[in-house]
Amino acid sequence: MGVRLRKLIGTVVMLAFILFYALFAMAVAEGRITQAPKLVQTLAYIVLGLIWVVPLMPLVRWMAKPDKP
Repeated sequence: MGVRLRKLIGTVVMLAFILFYALFAMAVAEGRITQAPKLVQTLAYIVLGLIWVVPLMPLVRWMAKPDKP
């Protein structure tokens, strides 16, 4: 599989994941975090805002892998 095809597939998967993750994060933030103390809310928003990167790192590595000769 060529780099261009991997990047196309990876981009589509990444956009779909981010869309569903954003909906999940909004549901969690709206449901449980609103009653928590301000410090807990701040930490939760920071974690929710950054945690989406972790599951996408293997996908990014796969997309960046060079072609085999």
